[in-house]
Amino acid sequence: MLDIIFYSANNQEPEYVELSENIYEWLAQSTFSKIGQSLETKIKIDGEEEKLPLVPLDQENRRQLRLFFLEAIADESNVVLTQLETCAAKADYQQATYRLKKLQELRKCVENQNYQYLQRV
Repeated sequence: MLDIIFYSANNQEPEYVELSENIYEWLAQSTFSKIGQSLETKIKIDGEEEKLPLVPLDQENRRQLRLFFLEAIADESNVVLTQLETCAAKADYQQATYRLKKLQELRKCVENQNYQYLQRV
C-alpha cells in the first residue's frame, strides 16, 4: 500500500489515504500528478519540525484537484455500475467499488479546508 498524506498548518494529525499500487500508479500517470508543484515545506509532525516536499492546497490547486476527482468519480461510477450488474458475491462488490471509494476519500480530503498541503509519497 502507498499513501497520499494531507497535512494541516496547525499541527492537527495528518490524514493518510492508503492506496493500492494500481491506483497510485494510475494517479501518477494522470493529470493528478501535474496539478500543483511540490515545494520543500517546513511542517511540524509529532512536535518535530520536518522539511517535506508538499503541494500547497491553495485555492487554485484545490479547485483543480477537486475537478479532477469529480471527473474521475463520474467515470469510475459508470465502470462500477456496469460491474455490479454481474456481481453476486460480497468480495466482487468490494473489489468493484474499491477504486471509487478511494477517489471519494481523496476528494473529501481535498475539499476539507483544514488541510493546507498534500504529499504524494
